[in-house]
Order: sequence, then C-alpha cells, then structure tokens
Amino acid sequence: MTFETRPRKGSDFAGLSVAIVTPFTDGEVNYPRLKEQVEFQLEAGTRCIVPVGTTGESPTLSHDEHEKVIAEVIQCVAGRAKVMAGTGSNSTAEALRLTKRAAAEGADATLQVAPYYNKPTQEGFYQHFKAVAEAVDIPVCVYNIPGRCGKEIDVETIQRLAEVDGITMVKEATGKLDQCSAIVGTTDLTVLSGDDSLTLPMMSVGAEGIVSVVGNLVPRDMIELVNAAASGDFAKAMAMHHKLFALCQNMLGLSTNPIPLKAAMMMVGRDSGELRLPMTTLDDASMEKLKETLFAYGMNSALVN
Repeated sequence: MTFETRPRKGSDFAGLSVAIVTPFTDGEVNYPRLKEQVEFQLEAGTRCIVPVGTTGESPTLSHDEHEKVIAEVIQCVAGRAKVMAGTGSNSTAEALRLTKRAAAEGADATLQVAPYYNKPTQEGFYQHFKAVAEAVDIPVCVYNIPGRCGKEIDVETIQRLAEVDGITMVKEATGKLDQCSAIVGTTDLTVLSGDDSLTLPMMSVGAEGIVSVVGNLVPRDMIELVNAAASGDFAKAMAMHHKLFALCQNMLGLSTNPIPLKAAMMMVGRDSGELRLPMTTLDDASMEKLKETLFAYGMNSALVN
C-alpha cells in the first residue's frame, strides 16, 4: 500500500486539539473556571479538548481529581467537540484503571504518555500500549516525549504498535522531523505534533494537526495555521507560522510548561496563575519578558495587569 492511497486511522482527530490547563484557586481545582476554559475553546472552534495532560498538571492531581476533571470536561463539552483524556501512567495497571474510567465517562480517545521514570525496554513500551488498547474500545494516541519521560519510543516500536487495533495516533514530541516522516511513511497512524513551533514543519511531511499548548491563549490563530496547511495554502500557513513562532518560543522558553502559560493566562484574565508544587511561578524578570512577548504578539488589549 503506497503512501498516497493509505488511509489514516486517526484522521477524525485531525486539526487543533488543545491540552487545557487545570485551574486552581486556593489549592483546589476550580471547576467553574475549568468549564470557562472549555467554552472558550469550543467558541473558537477547537476540534478536540485534551484534559489532564502535562499542561493540565496531571502529576500533581490526586486520582479522584484526575477522574473528576475528565468527567467535568466531558459533561461540559457534551458532544460539541471530541475529548481525548490524558490517562497515561508509568504503571500499566494505573493506566488501565484511569483509561477504563475515562472511557466509561464518554471520552472519545485516550492520550497515553510513554511510561516515565522506570524507563521500559522497547518491548515494555509495546506491551504497555498494547494492553491499554486491548482493554478499551476508544482510540489510543501514543505520546512520545522523551524529554519528559527519559526514553524515546523507537520508530520500529511505533510500527509494531500501528498493527494493534485501537492504536490510531501518535503525538510526536521528539522534535525530529525524520521521526515524523518515518511514522507517516511506514504506518497508517495519524501523527499529531507535540510542539507548537513545529506544527507547520510536521504537517508539511504528513502530520495532520497539533496537540497545542499555545492554543490555550490563541486557538483561532492555531486553527488558521492548521487549516491553511491542511488545505495546501502554504503561503498563508507560513505567514501564520512566523506570527506564532515568537510567541511559542519566547513564552514557552521561559520555563517548564505550564508555568509560563499559566502566567500568560493570568495576565489576560483567564486563569489565577496558581500552580501546585513542585511547579513554581515565574520570577519578576521572566514575568516582564512574558508581558513584552504578549505585547509584541498584539495581545496588549487583553492584558489586565
């Protein structure tokens, strides 16, 4: 089967997905604000909401909070977009429990991060994702982010996983265009960029969208970029890429995600900016750089302080 004729398993998740923040107030999840975040994305036209990923500070949520955030997002979305629930873990048993619960709540897919810290072998990665896919009836998106997890899922392992029913997507955050090209060229999986600044380069070699962080702030601009690239209007896509590039690099380069994102959302009045330890807020110098970045992007009218 040639590249030109091969259908993509996860193409119904093409476009913009946004990994939304988990808002906190006085140390607790602020569920009314969470619903506001979801409505903001739906009004913008975001295709898929991704709760409790890295951006949603999933490592600091209790199991009960993790499950409730997913359930609240699903209820709020109410079929107006897709929900890809972050339910990965470095424990296969825990990943299975979280994923089964999300599927029962009505999630449309699951985002499964590579098991972190314990650094499985490639066979361990394969057996882990296979076990999750075989346990639920919703699509699985394999999330390859070695910078967070300490180990990369090899292309050969992803090729094996492509043969498993239920595994339909890869969120590719290795930063390697060769990796994206290899997956697109040798499997029928849908590839989604895991780096905002690489959305256009990855779509130019066959990726079909982005699981975005910056989309928390400017979803309409990200949609414009993705739609232009998908339609083959690369002049417009390139213009949007360069418009967004400085925001992506200068904001997210200030500190570990979601620290600068939450600070930016606070500046535009859409989040408290509160984080849970071990995440800590930006220092004053970085806050000033962030404000300058938002001004340069043209968000000065939205700044509230």
